[in-house]
Amino acid sequence: MTHEPDDARPTVLFVCVHNAGRSQMAAGYLQHLAGDRIDVLSAGSQPADQVNPVAVAAMAEEGIDITSETPKLLNDAAVCSADVVVTMGCGDECPFYAGKRYEDWVLDDPAGQSIDAVRPIRDQIKAKVADLIDSLAR
Repeated sequence: MTHEPDDARPTVLFVCVHNAGRSQMAAGYLQHLAGDRIDVLSAGSQPADQVNPVAVAAMAEEGIDITSETPKLLNDAAVCSADVVVTMGCGDECPFYAGKRYEDWVLDDPAGQSIDAVRPIRDQIKAKVADLIDSLAR
């Protein structure tokens, strides 16, 4: 089995305001479902101090551990290195570069929500990530 060079792998950047819920769950799913076929980044325009504990719990139910993740500040370098930029509620705060593929995923914010409210958001993210992987494989 040969390994493709790193630059042959697409890079996906997930962006939300706090980089504590939606973008962290999406990154966790993409890493879990695509393995090393896709490079995964996530960031926030106003990063929180920690990943939302309810998002961590919801992902743990799926067998995906995001406890070691920390919210990161969105910067131009991350956007420049990405082939696909997926925004989730950050509006105009995400820098735009011509030639990049942008997707805006409309999802409820899990901040302050119960686990019962976060599970459907998590499941929507999983479906969107699976569709994204399919589109990148083509």
